[in-house]
Amino acid sequence: MTNDYLESVKKQFEYYKMLGEKTFAQLEEEQFFWQYNQESNSIAFIVSHLCGNMLSRWTDFLTSDGEKEWRQRDAEFENSTTTKQQVIDQWNQGWQCLFDAINSLKEEDLAKIIYIRNMGHSVTEAINRQLAHYPYHVGQIVFIGKMVCDQNWASLSIPRNKSSEYNADKFAKPKQKQHFTDEFLEK
Repeated sequence: MTNDYLESVKKQFEYYKMLGEKTFAQLEEEQFFWQYNQESNSIAFIVSHLCGNMLSRWTDFLTSDGEKEWRQRDAEFENSTTTKQQVIDQWNQGWQCLFDAINSLKEEDLAKIIYIRNMGHSVTEAINRQLAHYPYHVGQIVFIGKMVCDQNWASLSIPRNKSSEYNADKFAKPKQKQHFTDEFLEK
């Protein structure tokens, strides 16, 4: 079951990474930097924050506190990137660090205690913490993408008023064991 957990975690992270990337593909460069108001975050800010968090949490994951001394969290919400490519590079850097750490884990690591801001977590708890945090921000990215694309937005899941067609297609096929994210990763 533990190996199933690590595989499931990877699929979940891959799914949310894919949602962000499918959003990015629909955006023009200036839309990465759009803010609803001064108190709102742009997609660029959110990506900067995710990257900073991922680098801090997943670097030396089993051996050092997840809140690194070198992390400058407040600076993650300042204009440090100016191009779409820089935002995408940050995105990829953070996810690469995460997947490198996850892929190095073994079943026996899951019960180990690691620290985030000097508070102990089992490795499983720490992973679950990030699996709740990252989708929160990816959801923000998708929502901002929908706002700025408006009528040009291409749905990332089942489009409006298409649930019946989607379900009819799924139920017309033989039953199979499949993780819910598999169908979206294939698209």
